[in-house]
Amino acid sequence: MNDKFFEQVEEISERDDRALIMLKRRALFAPFVVLAFFFPIAARFWYLQINKGDQYRQKADSNRVRITSLPPPRGHILDHYGREIVTNRPSFNVVMIREDSFEIDDVLKRLAVVLKEDIEVLWERIRDASGTPRHVPIVLKEDIPWDTLAYLENNKYKFSGIRIEVRPVRTYHYGNLAANAIGYIGSINRQQLEQDQEGFYEGGDLIGKRGLELLREKDLRGEKGERSAEVDARGFEQQQLKNMEPLPGNDVHLTIDAELQKAAEEYMAIGEKAGAVVVMEVDTGRLLAAASTPTIHLEDFIGGISKKNWDALLNNSRHPLINKVVQAAYPPGSTYKIVTALGGLVEGVIDENTMIYCPGQYRFGNRTYRCWKRGGHGAVEIRRALAESCDVYFYQVGQRLGVDKLAEYARKLGLGSETGVDMEYEKAGLIPTKDWKRQRHNEQWHDGETLSVAIGQGFNLTTPLQVCLMTAAVANGGRIYRPRLVESVTTPDGRVVDRFSPELMSELSEREKHFLPIIRDGLFEVVQGKRGTARQVRIEGMTVAGKTGTAQVVRLAVYKGMKEEDIPYEYRDHAWFTCYAPADKPEIAVTVLVEHGLHGGSGAGPVARVMLKKYFEHRLQQMEDSVADASGRNG
Repeated sequence: MNDKFFEQVEEISERDDRALIMLKRRALFAPFVVLAFFFPIAARFWYLQINKGDQYRQKADSNRVRITSLPPPRGHILDHYGREIVTNRPSFNVVMIREDSFEIDDVLKRLAVVLKEDIEVLWERIRDASGTPRHVPIVLKEDIPWDTLAYLENNKYKFSGIRIEVRPVRTYHYGNLAANAIGYIGSINRQQLEQDQEGFYEGGDLIGKRGLELLREKDLRGEKGERSAEVDARGFEQQQLKNMEPLPGNDVHLTIDAELQKAAEEYMAIGEKAGAVVVMEVDTGRLLAAASTPTIHLEDFIGGISKKNWDALLNNSRHPLINKVVQAAYPPGSTYKIVTALGGLVEGVIDENTMIYCPGQYRFGNRTYRCWKRGGHGAVEIRRALAESCDVYFYQVGQRLGVDKLAEYARKLGLGSETGVDMEYEKAGLIPTKDWKRQRHNEQWHDGETLSVAIGQGFNLTTPLQVCLMTAAVANGGRIYRPRLVESVTTPDGRVVDRFSPELMSELSEREKHFLPIIRDGLFEVVQGKRGTARQVRIEGMTVAGKTGTAQVVRLAVYKGMKEEDIPYEYRDHAWFTCYAPADKPEIAVTVLVEHGLHGGSGAGPVARVMLKKYFEHRLQQMEDSVADASGRNG
């Protein structure tokens, strides 16, 4: 029994030894197990704290401190006398910060109802700014009314990521004055953002879209400021840290006289005339008025023009979006006879005494070309031909010159090419030649076409600004000055950074200048003569020289013999009148084009008369006062 007991004890002892050995062996692996468990955690800590520490520290700071740019007030636009035409006022805009909104689609749906805006329009503005950082505010609606502002402020919790920002917007002290020349601003679109090489703009910024607002964008836009604020995790500001104030843009001073421009637009609005009025200083090229009617309504563009208003502009048959001063080209009608007269005199095909008989028509080839005066003018020379606008006279002068010579003198007088005025999308017009027709239509020039060109019809196309340039050149002795709309650019503290100075583009030769007095005599007779075609433009106490023009739109046999007022508006002739004054010492040239205005003398002449009386009103008043005083003394 003892042996068996000791065997059992020995067996138990051996088993314990083996278990102990096993336990010791396992204990050796325990640190490795612990290390295997904690190593990934330690590695992750190392990665986040050491390797990526700076990056995440900056990210955390940017979440805590939000830096936003502050839009600068745009520079003011003033007239020649310093009168404010366009300045700024505060506007309350609805903006979205995408990183603060976790349900953009739902927020936009609710917002569209509050703003009474199409949700697609809101989404379009988000998409336009898709390339910008998500913390950059995107303007969804500008210039909201007070009740909308109050509702959004009181219901912030429903509109995550939506904020109200105060930004300067344009205010127009003269309403729509010179609207097509000044233009408008709007939210920057994706294409403009992509073209921004300087990195100046962000989504939602306002930028010049048309007119001087576009052409002078760099002068007007100013320098952005910066605002730093601490925000919480939901994006709400906790405190403002610091501000760097924006710098306002430069002021642009126009050559335009606001009162003269206003008179032009108001008179053109009577009867809803469509067309253009240009008033230019003959010795400098300064534009004192550059009216295009009907005009656009600038207030409609604040906060983004509605689709309804935009469609109305596009579908308006009188094309208010087109700046008719430079963007529309018309046959010059009889104003072109100035070109034919100069070419004929200089080339020697006529002299000042050359008589041409006008029986009321002229037979050329197998076609009869008629004068506007069916009974004819009889025998006329150059002065009378201009004064009474005899078509037969200029048919024959043009025939003797040929179309290429006509084109040469048209270009010398400023027709057929862009003037370089500070207006966008300027048209060059068209001065036809034989080569032009061969290249454009692959056809030979017909001599009969020269007759039409000689009286300003046919392929001829000119802008009202070009006709004014030609008139100014005749008035000033043959100098073509580049027309200008901007007088100077100044910083907000008044320092001049750009100033207008007359730029001589070209000049007639001495031989060509020699014949200008003959043409000026003819233009004098147009207004002051007994048989002139613009006698109704006369102004008591002042002499005016000018030229009427009637530009045929379409000649349809169905309207032959019909009363003019019964002809559909779109088929009526355009009316031109271009002039300068005082005739003996010219200061300004005035050109008026009334679309479908029928006759130059009666359709456009009265508008030019209003412009002249407005410009010279003080001198005319002084003369009237002097006459009254003299009468009083004599009485």
